[in-house]
Amino acid sequence: MNSHTTDVCVAGAGPAGLCLALCLARAGHQVTVLEQSPRFDRTFRGESMSPDGVWLLDQLGVLDTIVERGALKIERLEIAEGGKVVMHSEFSEWDYAQRYPMEIPQPTLLSVLAESSAEHSGFDLRTGAKVTELIDEDGTVAGVRYRGADGETHEVRAALVVGSDGRYSKIRDLSGLEFEKTMLDRDVVWLRVPRPEGWERGIYRIRLSGSRHGLFIPTYPDDIRVGFNIPKGGLKELRAGGIEALHARMDEIAPELTPTLRQHVTSWSGTTVLDIFTVLTPRWSRPGLVLIGDAAHTLTPILGQGVNHALIDGHTLAGLLDPALDATGARRAELVQTAVLRFQAERESRIRISRQLQLRQERAFTFEHTLAVAARSTLYRVLGSSRFLQKKMLATAYFQLQPELAT
Repeated sequence: MNSHTTDVCVAGAGPAGLCLALCLARAGHQVTVLEQSPRFDRTFRGESMSPDGVWLLDQLGVLDTIVERGALKIERLEIAEGGKVVMHSEFSEWDYAQRYPMEIPQPTLLSVLAESSAEHSGFDLRTGAKVTELIDEDGTVAGVRYRGADGETHEVRAALVVGSDGRYSKIRDLSGLEFEKTMLDRDVVWLRVPRPEGWERGIYRIRLSGSRHGLFIPTYPDDIRVGFNIPKGGLKELRAGGIEALHARMDEIAPELTPTLRQHVTSWSGTTVLDIFTVLTPRWSRPGLVLIGDAAHTLTPILGQGVNHALIDGHTLAGLLDPALDATGARRAELVQTAVLRFQAERESRIRISRQLQLRQERAFTFEHTLAVAARSTLYRVLGSSRFLQKKMLATAYFQLQPELAT
């Protein structure tokens, strides 16, 4: 068997794994990244980067390259109920160095992170590599075995294995760590259409109509990603009505978009269904292994938190691991384990805040009763009229990392 030794083996070349790899490789450590997909242009992935995520990319020195290749600045968040805007927030009014969210195509983000990592000799990216087994030695994970693009089984031994392989994490399943998966009451159908004439660029739009809602996210270069809710497992029933059932759903929540939709989405092949659930993992690590990003804490699509927490996870863990990896022998294993425990302690409260905010919004979006819907509209109007309350709510999602500027 082909065997290879490295400092850290990262399973999953998503935002979390590649951010971690870049930081560690820059610090002079050996990092092997295993990615099952042969390329970065995969199916639907989150592209919404919060201001904190943008700030972190700037700190990593990759933001300028990403912008040169194509990204879209978001200037406003807008919520409409029954066709009337009940809340809007202008990101220009926030007092932070990076105050605007960005829409960054994930192939661009991942390619730039990988290319920046490859500038350092310790970085090794292996695509088409499917992890099949953890190497367990007396209760400690000592590496992984994977099936490579050549069809052969290979082995990577490492001081630490990092599971950064997303919401359906294979590493989490193999780890033996307990986790709780909570299915929410809805799924989301995603599709993409050109931006309709008359719609300003750079605006996050949320449209509500009773218990139905739609997310309208501008996407580089000039498209709109549309996500609308359906009952959990309700896709079969919706599809039974033909593509007209989808068009009719859009007529209800965004009628001005339906001409564009009818022209460009003529079959269900142009849609993707995202199964909405959350995952809570009480312990993110065991000796020799740690989970990060969605593998450790799966969130919902609301406010685009997943990719941002993934980046922050990678950056935070790298800073804690850096001194630990400089040690040797038993001392190294001890310090690495201390680092991963500190990592969870530092990140868990922030994840909890985002999760609670998301679940509150998820519940509010499913209100059906007339009084509940009216109360929701009133709440959004109050938020829309108070910058202080907006700051209290949105800052917990968008500004957890960077310092506020002095005014």
